[in-house]
Amino acid sequence: MANELDELTGPVSKEGRDVNVIHKQLPVKTGIGSVIFEIFLWFPLILPGLIFLFMKIRARNYFKALEQKIQHNASQIDNYLEQRVQILQNVVGIVEKAIELDKDVMKSVAQFRGGIKPTEENRSQIAGALDTAMRDIRVAFEAYPELMAHRALADAMQQNSYLQREITAAREVYNDTVLKWNQDIFAWPTKMIVAAKAGYTTRIPFSVSQEVKEQARAKFF
Repeated sequence: MANELDELTGPVSKEGRDVNVIHKQLPVKTGIGSVIFEIFLWFPLILPGLIFLFMKIRARNYFKALEQKIQHNASQIDNYLEQRVQILQNVVGIVEKAIELDKDVMKSVAQFRGGIKPTEENRSQIAGALDTAMRDIRVAFEAYPELMAHRALADAMQQNSYLQREITAAREVYNDTVLKWNQDIFAWPTKMIVAAKAGYTTRIPFSVSQEVKEQARAKFF
């Protein structure tokens, strides 16, 4: 039997195709087959039904624990974002004394001075805004030799680079846990039946903004 997806004969898209995260939550639904399956387990013996009941209880506890793990992973990302905000504020305080920063950069910093409260909806936007502000400051940092000689500023920029790597790693952990959730809620019969009765849906993994994607395609050198 020939390969269904043959890289030698195509079809091949010469134009390429961008990859996007679909922001849509899929609900878990079970049909009449699952209902018949559960009823069948209680007849003619009760023991299979009792065993499956305990399996469902264990699955329910598993989902509760996994949900807490997702929250923990998201909190880790938020902690790193908050640290980046503190670094951003310290960097701006040093830089604005030496040069006149772009007004847009100052507006971005002013928004963060009120404190950040990341949520599932705005976490990506906050990360993107921080990336943009730090990029503009880095441009100024590299353009002025006297700034590069400033030890405190150099240390802050190094800390920012470290935190960005930590955020990337934390996002990977978060996405891995979300993937585990999205796979397990459709694992029939036990987990899927429990997930359907609980009204669970798939979760949306982390995704970057369109602005970040465009920056990644830009020519750097």
